Amino acid sequence: MSFSGEVKAELEKHISKSRHCQLAELAAIISFSGRMILTGADPRLEIATEHAGLAKKCYTLLKRAFDISAELSEQNPGVLYIEEQDAMRRVLMALKFWEEDGSLHPFRQAVNGMLLQKSCCRRTFVRGAFLASGSMSDPHKSYHFEIVCATPQQAEQLRTVISDFGMDAKVVERKKHHVVYLKEGAQIVDMLNIMEAHVALMNLENVRILKEMRNSVNRQVNCETANINKTVNAAVKQIEDIKFIQEKGRLQELPDNLYEMAQVRLEHPEAPLKELGAYLNPPVGKSGVNHRLRKISEIAENMRV
Repeated sequence: MSFSGEVKAELEKHISKSRHCQLAELAAIISFSGRMILTGADPRLEIATEHAGLAKKCYTLLKRAFDISAELSEQNPGVLYIEEQDAMRRVLMALKFWEEDGSLHPFRQAVNGMLLQKSCCRRTFVRGAFLASGSMSDPHKSYHFEIVCATPQQAEQLRTVISDFGMDAKVVERKKHHVVYLKEGAQIVDMLNIMEAHVALMNLENVRILKEMRNSVNRQVNCETANINKTVNAAVKQIEDIKFIQEKGRLQELPDNLYEMAQVRLEHPEAPLKELGAYLNPPVGKSGVNHRLRKISEIAENMRV
C-alpha cells in the first residue's frame, strides 16, 4: 500500500464523536464526491468514492448523525446512496445543500460556512476533503500533499480553511481542476496532525529525521572533501613553485628560513602545514609555515614575469 493509501486507511477509521464535526466531514465528502442521480420520478443522493473504506465510513457517519441506513452498492463497493426521499432531504438540509426555497446548492461549490465555525469542524472538513479527493507522495522521494477541487470556489474555501491553521497552502490549475497543495515537509506533518493521522505523522517524522541525518552527513563529507582538495591543490602549487626556483638555480639564494621551508616541503610533499612546522628548527606554527610558503610562491611568480 502506498503512503497515501496508509494515511487514508488510518483516517477512514477515525469517527468524530461530536455531531457538528460529523456533519462537517460529511459535507466535505459530499461536496467532493456526491451527486444527484435521477432514477424514475425521484432523485437519489449518491456518494461515489474510490475506496470501500471511505464508503463504509460515510455509512457510519450517516447512521450516527441521522440514524439513516444508506445503501451500499453491490456492484461497486466504493459507492453508497440514499433513495428514501425524506431521509435524503434531512441530510441535505442539515448539510446546507438544500436551500430554503427548495433548490439544491451545487455540491462542487463552497459549503455553507455555518458548518465550519468551530476549529474542530474545520479539521474534519479538511479530513473529509482529503479522503474524497486528496493524495500524498511517498515521503522517501518527495514531500507533496494535494487535494483536487472541481471549481475555483471549492479550492479557495479549502485553501482558506487550511490557512486558518497557519499553513501556506497554494492553488494551481491542472487541466480543468484546481489543486490545493502543500510541499513543505514540516507543513505536511502539521496537516497530518490536523487531520488526526497520528500514526502516519510518526512515520513521516521518522523519514524526515533519516533524510536530514543523511543530508547532514553528505554535507559534512562534501565539506571535508572540498577542504582536502583545497589542501592538496595548495601543496602541489607550493612544490611546483619550489621546483621552478630550483630549476632556475636560485633555491640556495633564498633566505635561510625560506630555504629550510622549501627543503622541508620537498621532503614531505603530503604533510599538512602543522606537521611541516614541526620539522623546522626551531618549530614554527601553522600560520608561520603558511607565511613562509606564500613568500616562496611570491618569489616564484616574480621570477616568471
